[in-house]
Amino acid sequence: MTKPKSNAAGLAARKASKPKSREPSVLAACKSPTRPKTKHARIIAMLRTPAGATIAAIMTATDWQQHSVRGFLAGVVRKKLGLNLVSEQTDKGRLYRIKDGKASPAAADRAKQAA
Repeated sequence: MTKPKSNAAGLAARKASKPKSREPSVLAACKSPTRPKTKHARIIAMLRTPAGATIAAIMTATDWQQHSVRGFLAGVVRKKLGLNLVSEQTDKGRLYRIKDGKASPAAADRAKQAA
């Protein structure tokens, strides 16, 4: 039988190699250019057109369910990216698009709170 090795050396090595924070990687990911073939990029492109996009059209383009599309619009487009997402009711249903100009008022409020 062999004796188990001491964990003191292994523990010290693991502590030394442990990353300090994930903040730099998150910030670096935000500043990197968008990849054109991702689902996120396709949705943003659809929303930037003057005609906009319906939830059904986004569902077809991404193979997502309706609640996932709505979560993306609220969580990523409005909150994370701070884009001015507007919706209007038409005869085809609710139409969403990104309006150029300043960000939504909610995004401005979050920026003030963060500062």
